[in-house]
Amino acid sequence: MRNAFVFLLLGSALVAGGYKIPETSLNSVALGAANVAHANGADAAYYNPANMAFMKDEAVIEGNLIYIGLSDVNFQGSYTSSLGTTSGYNIDSKRENFIIPSLHYVSQDISGVRLGVSLVSPAGLSKRWQDAPAVYSSEEFTLKTVELNPSVAFKVSENIGVALGLRAIYTDGIVKSTSPIASRDMSGDSIDFGYNLALSYKPTSELEFALTYRSKVDLTSKGSATLFYRDIANSFGGGVGATYSSSSSASVSVPVPALLNIAAAYTFLSKTTLEFVYERNYWSAYKELDFNYGSGVNPVTNIVFGTSIAKNFKDCDVFRFGVTQELNALKLMGGLVIDKSPVPNSTISFELPDSDSLSFSMGARYQINDKLNIGLAALYSVRENRRVSNASIDGEFSDANVLIVSSAIEYKF
Repeated sequence: MRNAFVFLLLGSALVAGGYKIPETSLNSVALGAANVAHANGADAAYYNPANMAFMKDEAVIEGNLIYIGLSDVNFQGSYTSSLGTTSGYNIDSKRENFIIPSLHYVSQDISGVRLGVSLVSPAGLSKRWQDAPAVYSSEEFTLKTVELNPSVAFKVSENIGVALGLRAIYTDGIVKSTSPIASRDMSGDSIDFGYNLALSYKPTSELEFALTYRSKVDLTSKGSATLFYRDIANSFGGGVGATYSSSSSASVSVPVPALLNIAAAYTFLSKTTLEFVYERNYWSAYKELDFNYGSGVNPVTNIVFGTSIAKNFKDCDVFRFGVTQELNALKLMGGLVIDKSPVPNSTISFELPDSDSLSFSMGARYQINDKLNIGLAALYSVRENRRVSNASIDGEFSDANVLIVSSAIEYKF
């Protein structure tokens, strides 16, 4: 159960798998987030703000409404705890459905500078189980994240643009877990900061290159916890069946790892644009999980719930491919994503039954007039079944698929 709270807090940290939401605009859903080098709409403010320097001299704003559906994850196998090993489990998590808005804005040219602002939910959602043994660690995980990302861009030459921005991430989460001998009810929130950098190089009108970087952000969540433990083995000298409980302040710091994107796009005479994005997620920054409780916490519950746990996540890669076809008033888009999980077999559990995935996407925009366009897009992510054998779990997670549907309206003025 000590693993639980951190996965509420990770938010945008789970960038190469897990519950990260890299698609926060219609174009990013339609292209599988392969919209970095060729980003030329309002969402350039988020995916490659350096491209704002090359956009037409007009302001543009886009509002998105995104539906995310998570399938019920199945687990079959055995579970080992302090109570022993129990086999024959065949359980499902609850299905989850969410509606998430986002907003992107790029200003007109202001003395050679372009300003951009994005307001997005980069990650989170919820994972809930209602059966043992999953409820022992993850009865409920509900995470809300909001990222405000202002940025500024300018040209250093006719074919080179640069940008820098600030990341302000608000995190709010709840976790509940219940077992025959212990329970925890925690909540916490934080506001934490980082930065992002971007470089765009356009040697010709057809060829585009981009380099973007998002810094590591340490989430420093603070909140409260109610902890309970029943000592059925007299491990702490209070007698068999002795109970220990505490209500205390609680805090934990975990890293959102740095993220690097290297992208290239080429537009043919047929107005067909192909883009490739290589994404590197520096997850090795997450080595252990360590909780801190207030001075009033019971010493036994502090030992049970506060002992540091090795996590040892690994750096991982994502490969994104996108195609865009311009047809007068209609724009068609499609994407493919090959995504690797950062979670090693030794630390995987019910709160994050993560695995490698393959995603397919498509979408379209229709230009109503010179100022206004609308669009619709969808992405379906198929996660591989994952066989797990570690100190707690011996079994298989399956059916962890995701559907994302986005609608948007973009206005230029």
